[in-house]
Amino acid sequence: MSVRLKKSEGPSFFDLFSQQAANLVTGSAQLASLLNASPTERVAIRDQLHEVEHSGDDINHTIIRRINASFVTPFDREDLNRLASNLDDCMDHIDEAGDLLVVYGIGEIPSAVSSLLSEQVAIIARCADQTAQNMPKLKSPLDMRDFWIEINRLENEGDLAYRRTLTALFDSGLDPVTIIKFKDIIEVLEKATDAFEDLANGIETIALKES
Repeated sequence: MSVRLKKSEGPSFFDLFSQQAANLVTGSAQLASLLNASPTERVAIRDQLHEVEHSGDDINHTIIRRINASFVTPFDREDLNRLASNLDDCMDHIDEAGDLLVVYGIGEIPSAVSSLLSEQVAIIARCADQTAQNMPKLKSPLDMRDFWIEINRLENEGDLAYRRTLTALFDSGLDPVTIIKFKDIIEVLEKATDAFEDLANGIETIALKES
């Protein structure tokens, strides 16, 4: 069982985790904007997404420094480190997907592929919203049971969307190089959904330890 922080010290970790979660909402919204933007508009939106990702990195580094400097922590140190890392992974994959849209010079996205990519991004956005809404409950992790159940459900939806998008891509008649580019983006979106599941599983683990 972990040692509890004094009340005066406690909110710092929880506020930082909530800030990371809020960044995921902003990042997923920018990713959706990127997908729907014209190729000329994407660079500016991608740059904004990078700024959100850098902000997340700064918060992550602050959390790690605080863990290392704290004599006592609200939960086990490895769990706090893992939670910060999981949140950072979610943001990194969102940022990577947006970056690939620009780096790969993706032009107009065929409608059959576009609608399914949008479905993947929408699932990520729902995961981000759930995370931001529930992270303030982390002080009592057992109260987050509905959260990790919902994230696991959304991850299952994400798996289905991933398979459907790949099938549509391979049936699209696009040239092989373009197919490879889209496949990379589709796989990064799937990694983002998986990262949210890892996050939810980590919070469940904390809850079990604290019960």
